Amino acid sequence: MASKTTLNAKNLEVLGTERLAQLLIEISTGNAAAKRKLRLELAGAQSPKEAGLAIAKRLTSIANAKSAITWKSRKAFIEDLQTQRRGIVEQVGPHDPEQALFLIWRFMGLANPVIERCQSGDGEVIEVFHEACGDLGPLVAAAKPSAEVLIDTTFDALCENTFSQYDNLILTLSPTLGAKGLERLRQRLEGFLEQTGVTAITAERIGRQATAEYMQSISERRKQRIARSALLELADVQGEAPAGAV
Repeated sequence: MASKTTLNAKNLEVLGTERLAQLLIEISTGNAAAKRKLRLELAGAQSPKEAGLAIAKRLTSIANAKSAITWKSRKAFIEDLQTQRRGIVEQVGPHDPEQALFLIWRFMGLANPVIERCQSGDGEVIEVFHEACGDLGPLVAAAKPSAEVLIDTTFDALCENTFSQYDNLILTLSPTLGAKGLERLRQRLEGFLEQTGVTAITAERIGRQATAEYMQSISERRKQRIARSALLELADVQGEAPAGAV
């Protein structure tokens, strides 16, 4: 039998709301992550809309940040990311799935710039985005975006899969895309590969004129590799896809 001084929710209830509130203020003083979590909880207590606004504001701040994520700051940063992800899924999703879907796509859009800021241990950060990618399935099913919007958004996301954050996206969305949606996505990817034949740029041309052109060719080659990888995953998924369409 647990002691009455064991730290658990039941034992803490005896302190009363006023004392617990005081303790939370004390504990969060000097702890930015704890303060953000408390503010998000307060926003959610007002309404899902307020929670969504608070999350959107924080996502903008993360997107605009330029400082390196070091091994010292990584743990707190991951906790912050998880706070925003859970807020989207748990506080906004059940009440406003369309807003939650918009926010989780924004969250996923942070992956490339955030991981580029990591000095070490980016695998732990990528795992947060893998979790968020998994959240997309239920949110898409609940929000029911149009077939055109879903296929376009999925295609765009796959083309930005620089750090494998979207590796499970096709599998995650396959129940909603259905056989017809997956086929249309395949056509988009194949069409992209056909249209992006990259002309080789020689060292001489780079030296003379083509730095921007060369960098563009590197970007296109990277997207081609990503598209080919997505087609391989798509081929695997299509064999098990449901018969329905988006």
